[in-house]
Amino acid sequence: MAKQRPRPKSKAQSKPLPRRAGHDKPRVASRAGKSAPGRTASSTPLPRRSTYVEAVALYERGLQALQRHDYRAAVELLESVLHRYPEERELHERVRLYLNICKRQATPREATPQTIEERLYASTLAINGGRYDEAIAHLRLVRDEDPDNDYALYMLASAHAQRGEHTEAIAHLERAIALNPENRALARRDPDLEALRDDEAFRSTVEMSSGPRTDRRRPVKTRSAR
Repeated sequence: MAKQRPRPKSKAQSKPLPRRAGHDKPRVASRAGKSAPGRTASSTPLPRRSTYVEAVALYERGLQALQRHDYRAAVELLESVLHRYPEERELHERVRLYLNICKRQATPREATPQTIEERLYASTLAINGGRYDEAIAHLRLVRDEDPDNDYALYMLASAHAQRGEHTEAIAHLERAIALNPENRALARRDPDLEALRDDEAFRSTVEMSSGPRTDRRRPVKTRSAR
């Protein structure tokens, strides 16, 4: 029997298959720490500083003190964040916000005057400090509680004169002199009433002869003590 010869390979089979465009090299997934295609190295988030955790912990302690209304402790803790961690600038803005709140709350507030003596003293300080609106508010309360308090009326005249309100000033001065004629001599040399010197009503009020002295006692008004 004749043996069957093997068929010769065709030229097409003997040549290697052509590679497709773009597949010359196999794709490899980007490793961690290397930039992937289309991304830049700058988009990789930077690691947190080790001090950040410590600064945040101190900041949170300050907020806890604030919630307890322990404002002095909160101020100390929040200020420590600024001093001990100057590099944590992103946290500093929030720290300063709550620090201002704590400082306002920690500042002792002046008690509101309650008695006539306290209001007279407060109005004296206000007039000497040029806060005439504040002085008038205190003095009106004294006048409402004690309408015959010539000292309060005289100070009302001074405060209104400083504000250029001549009619109100002279009206209070007339009442103060009627209650205590000694106020007339005081008004003649009082620099706080200088703005009233050219007013005819003021001159007629202070140039009248003094009447009988009353027994009512009142503090002597001076520039330094008023």
